[in-house]
Amino acid sequence: MRNTTISLIFIALLTALAVYIVLPVPHPDWLVRSDQSGKPTPLELKLGLDLQGGTQVMLEADVPEGRELQAGAMDTAKNIVERRVNGLGVSEAVVQSQGETRITAELPGVNNPDQAIETIRSTGQLEFVDPQGANLRQGMIINTTNKPTAVQNFVAGPNADPAMTPYGEQLFTTAMTGDVLRTALSRQDQYGQWEIGFELTGDGADQFYNYTSSHIGQQMAIVLDGVVLSAPVINAAIRDQGVISGQFTDQEAGSLAIQMRYGALPVPLKVVDVRSISATLGADSVRSSVIAGLIGMGAVFVFMVLMYRVPGLLANVALIIYVFFNLAIYKLIPVTLTLAGITGFLLSVGMAVDANILIFERLKEELRSGRSPRLAVEAGFSRAWPAIFDSNLTTLISCAVLYVFGNQFGASIVKGYALTLGMGVLLSMFTAIVVTRTFMRALLSSRSQQDKVAQTIVGY
Repeated sequence: MRNTTISLIFIALLTALAVYIVLPVPHPDWLVRSDQSGKPTPLELKLGLDLQGGTQVMLEADVPEGRELQAGAMDTAKNIVERRVNGLGVSEAVVQSQGETRITAELPGVNNPDQAIETIRSTGQLEFVDPQGANLRQGMIINTTNKPTAVQNFVAGPNADPAMTPYGEQLFTTAMTGDVLRTALSRQDQYGQWEIGFELTGDGADQFYNYTSSHIGQQMAIVLDGVVLSAPVINAAIRDQGVISGQFTDQEAGSLAIQMRYGALPVPLKVVDVRSISATLGADSVRSSVIAGLIGMGAVFVFMVLMYRVPGLLANVALIIYVFFNLAIYKLIPVTLTLAGITGFLLSVGMAVDANILIFERLKEELRSGRSPRLAVEAGFSRAWPAIFDSNLTTLISCAVLYVFGNQFGASIVKGYALTLGMGVLLSMFTAIVVTRTFMRALLSSRSQQDKVAQTIVGY
């Protein structure tokens, strides 16, 4: 009984937290995410392109005739496109590789795709910027003479440096572009500290030397698409090759080197298909899905109560908890819901009911064989578990295959279905074996309740 009480308290706390997350109420900063500007974003269900409406863009490598794609070029291009899409402020955008030469970008809520497309496929610009006395920091969004946007401040969460203040409409001078770089690699110095070593082209060496020799002791900001990657101080005149040192970790040094090497797209991209999806269709789909889900769950509730009476009612309560758990996880991860994803969720609800039916039917057999209600409950759950596990395991394997397939071929609809179904199956095992079992143990805490439950289940 003590273990049952502890389990009930644990389930109650988890359920209260899930309900709090699901309800559209203000949430504390530690529970929410931050957008690109560091501003907390409310916890809400994220709708995919087919439900919210927006734009889908397919890009293809535009390689000159007679040249071949370098290994890893499309993966690098995909990462850069994804960063640019996120910089546009598009909520829950999906960027995926499709085949060996194509990239798809799904932009929910974007109804004017022209500007977004131009930003996505532009080759980008890596610049070495003269701060002109300003104290630039990593992550700041600045405005150079080549950029039409105003200067802004990028705040990376609640622990951001308060000294990072906006510069109003000030423009910064581009000293050199990324064309001067030949390569950049992360490495360790003789003391084991991580640094970035870079080499310059022939023409770039002269430009770099002329600038650095006249700005010793001053900052030089390394800027990609208007975002400051790093702002090191020039300690000596640099020609041919140089080193950026500081308190870098392995990951930080590697990331900066990659951004310096591949800041610009490694391959030109051309638009081969643009599709605008109506938000009205999405609203209709959501409405129809919600209605279908409510009708289905209502029918399941009635069936469980008619077939199993009080245990069926407890299973229904566990099923409601299961729904709240799913929705809370969808908000926290977050999971982008598509119509296929909602279908996967509804199917997982049916599988959660199947687990309870297996348990209760096994419980009937144990009671008819003469076991006491409490022993029958324990035996029913333990002996139904292998069948539940095997059936759910095969479903999880199928979900894994579908997810890998969808990720490999850019089929986000397949990925969404596999993700919601797989998560639902895992949660259904928890609610069936832990939540329903705890409820049944609590119900059978007294002798009188044991006899009543046995009568309602077996039917005598």
